[in-house]
Amino acid sequence: MEIRCVDAENYSLFRLTFANLLLQNNSSVNFSVQLNTNLAFKAVAQAAERLGVEAYAVGGYVRDLILQRPSKDVDFVCVGSGIELAKEVAAMLGEKQVTIFKNFGTANIRHGDLELEFVGARKESYRSESRKPIVEDGTLEDDQCRRDFTINALAISLVRKNYGELLDPFGGVGHLKESLIKTPLSPDITFSDDPLRMMRAIRFASQLNFDIEADTFEAIGRNKERLKIVSMERISDELNKIILSPVPSYGFKLLFQSGILKLIFPEMVALHGVEYQDNKAHKDNFYHTLQVLDNVSKVSPDLWLRWAAILHDIAKPVTKRFDKEVGWTFHGHEDKGARMVPGIFRRMKLPMNEKMDFVQKLVRLHLRPIALVKEVTDSAIRRLLFEAGNDADALMILCRADITSKNSEKVAKYLKNFEKVQQKMIEVEEKDQVRNFQPPIDGDEIMTIFDIEPGRIIGDIKDQIKEAILDGQIKNDRQEAYALMLKIASEKGIHLKINTP
Repeated sequence: MEIRCVDAENYSLFRLTFANLLLQNNSSVNFSVQLNTNLAFKAVAQAAERLGVEAYAVGGYVRDLILQRPSKDVDFVCVGSGIELAKEVAAMLGEKQVTIFKNFGTANIRHGDLELEFVGARKESYRSESRKPIVEDGTLEDDQCRRDFTINALAISLVRKNYGELLDPFGGVGHLKESLIKTPLSPDITFSDDPLRMMRAIRFASQLNFDIEADTFEAIGRNKERLKIVSMERISDELNKIILSPVPSYGFKLLFQSGILKLIFPEMVALHGVEYQDNKAHKDNFYHTLQVLDNVSKVSPDLWLRWAAILHDIAKPVTKRFDKEVGWTFHGHEDKGARMVPGIFRRMKLPMNEKMDFVQKLVRLHLRPIALVKEVTDSAIRRLLFEAGNDADALMILCRADITSKNSEKVAKYLKNFEKVQQKMIEVEEKDQVRNFQPPIDGDEIMTIFDIEPGRIIGDIKDQIKEAILDGQIKNDRQEAYALMLKIASEKGIHLKINTP
């Protein structure tokens, strides 16, 4: 299907100078001056003139300039060969390396802290079974027509006759002012052609705190099944960007309302809803999870800590039971949830490495600090510090975020009690040094001392020493551990080979 730019014949009617735009925005920045003093832009303009082609800065960089957001990636469209333009620009800037992607007709230059990407203007058509376009050479108008959203279809001319002029054929500037995500063409065409754009619409809305225009959002619901032709890696990449947005719950609510979340993350949708029995109800764990995620996001930019927030209650639907005495229970949801983490990571093509281990650990331990509020013992604190290790601080961030209630007094009370647990953790760690500790005597030394072969008995001795330290029966000290080892060995009928501690 050929895409036609419906406003091409009236293109000139949509052109604004950036100077006028800045005046409308009451900005003190003179964009023309900024362009003229920017070596990269000047080099692109001069190189394009030498080659007899037209060049334009397009897309996200232009959008972010207007929004006054920092951006180091600049895309240039050339009405001609983007690769040849990149080579010419690199020579002018003194950059020796040009990364060329011949199959895509693109080239990349790193210049200082800028990433400069070049591509020839093109028009695209799509087949129903693929999001990979059939590409033909095109005009700037064609190139702007193929963009995903009006706010990403903006271009700045680097042509001598109208250098610095903003070209806005779809009213993208107005949509930026209205905080609105809208497709340049019919949203059904835009989303059917490249279904990943539905995830991108929600991602931009979440990152920028924009609304999605009503027809555009309705089209997401109509076309959501088309996401099945998109790789999970690409979907998860967009999902992670939503998770990293300032208020990620907004993006998740849009995913939920559009029906996309059920397609890509059914376990999370299963958290939604409240069930009543004998006039007793549990909280809506979907919205609770979103609140925990937002709470974590206020204090940490860490993606995997945010994933731990998303997954901390993921097993509640499968562990939910009703007890006539106490009401709804979710016994063991932390352990079951930890066992679910690898399967979710595998299906969603998230990293199966230490990142997953970190999330799994926090899901498994997330109830432990809260449970200690009732009785804070040194032994329980030692065990928690030992199991959490270097992730103890991240665990405490998650646990504080997990304290949610509409009753502010109740939250304040829980947080005050929680402070006692945190203070106790600091005191015990300073005194006993048990975070990530290894027993003072290892297995090799036990085998040497008693002249015995590797076997279960070695692990038993080590475990008893570890448990004694965690219980506070002995200090985390070699001399006390050695004495206990001798006592344990004697009880098991094991004799010394050497008798020197």
